[in-house]
Amino acid sequence: MGSKLWPCAIWITACATGPAVRTAVPDATAVLKQQTQALLDAVTAGDPKVWDRYLDPQMLYVSEAGEVEGKAQLLAELKPLPTGISGRIEIGAFEVRQHDDVAIVFHVDEESENYFGHPLHAQYLNVATWRHGGEGWKLIATQVYASLLDPPAITLPADQLEEYVGTYDLTDAIHYAIRRDGAQLVGERTGRPAQPLLAEARDVFFVAGQPRSRKIFLRDAHGRVTGIAERREARDIVWPRQAAK
Repeated sequence: MGSKLWPCAIWITACATGPAVRTAVPDATAVLKQQTQALLDAVTAGDPKVWDRYLDPQMLYVSEAGEVEGKAQLLAELKPLPTGISGRIEIGAFEVRQHDDVAIVFHVDEESENYFGHPLHAQYLNVATWRHGGEGWKLIATQVYASLLDPPAITLPADQLEEYVGTYDLTDAIHYAIRRDGAQLVGERTGRPAQPLLAEARDVFFVAGQPRSRKIFLRDAHGRVTGIAERREARDIVWPRQAAK
């Protein structure tokens, strides 16, 4: 599931002989929050009519998966949830930056889902742009970002942790030293503070608070650790392991 947003502005003419002036625009926060929640409710209900009402014909939507879509594509995707799946999306934080007839809205959406008996929770950060016209506030653009969480950590036996201890080189001057501290590993890059390394699986580690990155230990045909692939999304930077002295 995903999410969206809106504000307001009024132009008047002072008089037949006077110049056009702009009136003070009332705060649009309440209106935009109500319309945003209506859009979110329509997602779980699979109701495209609400989206058709509030979306500008030329609106642009960037999903949490990086897909770029227009109004027609979004309306076609809005369908009721399959049997066995139910959920609710509610607005958390909500902020509006209004600029006359355009408003930039930031909101956090909290999604609670029951997936075939399994409770799930997801959080989405949204930046949406609304424009006010003759038909009220219309959503002209929105970008959704899925909040990332650290994976669950596991405990590996001490003998397995010892396999990773050593120094890995990025350049002649930049190294990554790994040592064992009791039941966990600690890694320290040249010129930076040491950080605990948590195991997600054997040969796969992460640093708490950095869920986009992994440290994947590489092995040769004999099972010996030969380096680290520092992975961010699908991109790897390989640090070869120094030969034992």
